[in-house]
Order: sequence, then structure tokens, then C-alpha cells
Amino acid sequence: MDILVDTSVWSLALRRDTPSESKAVEALSKALDGDADVYVTGIVLQELLQGFLGTDARQSINDRFSSLPSLVPDTSDHIEAADLRNRCRRKGIQIGTMDALIAQLSIRYKLTLLTTDNNFKNISRVIKLKLS
Repeated sequence: MDILVDTSVWSLALRRDTPSESKAVEALSKALDGDADVYVTGIVLQELLQGFLGTDARQSINDRFSSLPSLVPDTSDHIEAADLRNRCRRKGIQIGTMDALIAQLSIRYKLTLLTTDNNFKNISRVIKLKLS
């Protein structure tokens, strides 16, 4: 199972004090040990860097991400993400722009989205989104 890892999981895994012992962090750790291909995207990197302070944290995050394949959205991804967001809104589900784009990338590349964010569970009620 190849995965795209959401900010929620990276944030738990990269905590300064002690990483979380959640199932999602365990799944990420196993994947990074060769259990699956792990993908990242610039949006998740940006969200992480906005949440961690200091040069050391920034460098550590950049180092980790530089060794992983990165998905770069193109214009069609932005269009599809907007459509996805509108479809969710019509069903009474409010989602953010970044979450819509992360979901779209996961769908486009046929990846399982590793997340602890309930917004993606809501999205999966409207469209076919593989979650872990």
C-alpha cells in the first residue's frame, strides 16, 4: 500500500518531546522502514513548517522530506480539488482548500491517505478516498 501522509500524522511523528504512539505514527514508521512507498507534497511541508519553530526543526523537516518522492499538483489538480470542495459543500460538508487538494492528489495517484484528521473521513463520504 503506497501512502500520502497528511500533516496530522507528520506532526505527531515529529514532536520534539516524544513522538505519539498512535496507530497512524506506527503505520508511518513501518512504511518508512520499507513497508510501502511514502509520498509527500509541498502543501503538507508548508503546513508542517508553519507549525514548528526554529532553524533546527526546519532543517530536520526539510531533510526528511528531501529523501521522499514529492507530488506536485498541476492545474487539473486544482480544478478537481475545487470541484471536490464544491461537491462536499453541496452535501453539507465543509472542507478547507488544502484538504481538498491533498485528497485530490491522493485520488489522482491512487494512494492511501494516512491521516488522523476527521475532515478526510467526511470527504470520503462524498467521494472514493482510500484512508488509513
